[in-house]
This record gives sequence, C-alpha cells and structure tokens, in this order.
Amino acid sequence: MKDENAIILDFFPRGKPGDRRAEPVAQAIGEKFFTLLEIVIKDGEETKSGEKVYIGEGKWEKVKYIRGRIGYGDLTNFAKGELENIIMRLIDSDEQRFVDFFNKAAPLTTRSHSLELLPGIGKKHLWQILSQRKAAPFKDFKDLQGRVEMLPDPKKMVIRRIINELEEKDRHKLFVGGIF
Repeated sequence: MKDENAIILDFFPRGKPGDRRAEPVAQAIGEKFFTLLEIVIKDGEETKSGEKVYIGEGKWEKVKYIRGRIGYGDLTNFAKGELENIIMRLIDSDEQRFVDFFNKAAPLTTRSHSLELLPGIGKKHLWQILSQRKAAPFKDFKDLQGRVEMLPDPKKMVIRRIINELEEKDRHKLFVGGIF
C-alpha cells in the first residue's frame, strides 16, 4: 500500500531550519492513501504547493529520495493551510471512490457504524443513508445529498474526517492508510 504520486504541501529550497544538511525538502501528502511525507527534491529542481510528483516504482523525475513519514504536528503552518484545499482536489478527482464509501460502509460493532465516524452523521442520518443505499447506490455526492434529508455537505465531512485521522484524533482509520 504505497502511493504512486504525492502532492506537495510546502517546499523549502534550502532545507528546513534546523536540518543538518541544506538540501531542498518538501512536505507532501500521498495521493491515494493520504500519507504525510517528507521528500528530498533533486538539486536544481523546483516544486511548488499543489504540484504532483511521482514517488512510485521506477525512475523519479524530481524526487531524490523520501526521508520518511511525518506526523500532522510536523507540518508547517503553510502546509496545514494548504492541506484542506489539496484534499478537496484529491476527492474531486476521485469522487466515485468516496461515494462508494457511503455505498459500502459497514458496521464497526453491533452498536456503531463506520458512517457515524464522519462528522455530522448521527443515528438519524445513518438510517436514512442505509435505507436510501438499499433502494439504489448513490451515484455522486449530489445524489447522496439530494436523497438524504438535511445531510451536511458529504465532501466536507470526508475532508474533516481525513484531517482528523491525520491528526490522530481517533483510533479508527477510514481513509488514511488505504482502508477505503
């Protein structure tokens, strides 16, 4: 479960303050599994926030090596500010994957459901979603919002959940790390 691409959140052309070596470093998020990474960029290469870089198997164009995973607390304020917009773009580009979550999400225990882990979904919305998806699978977020009465914006719920998972506010992982 490794990401093929990462999206740059922040870039330091001369390295981060306090680094031992002054080499170009970027903070990035994995495109599919939302893994936060610190990436060293090849000398002479430039990158900017929002840019997609290849980190899969094979030859890397801009990336020299991946320093490793980082936590949400390690992100710069600028990277934290960019995070929501970049996650929104990633959801927009792969909307069906997230709509499928609403179509296929299963119970966690006999008393709780994985849909309830999304901010804004309580028992009432849960039962409406379950009954509507039994009738027919949701086609997109618009369909979901149209069929479930007074449901908050599903895209924003998913974004908030991903950020909560990156902040490690909950032991359950729905999106970070590639469960869905």
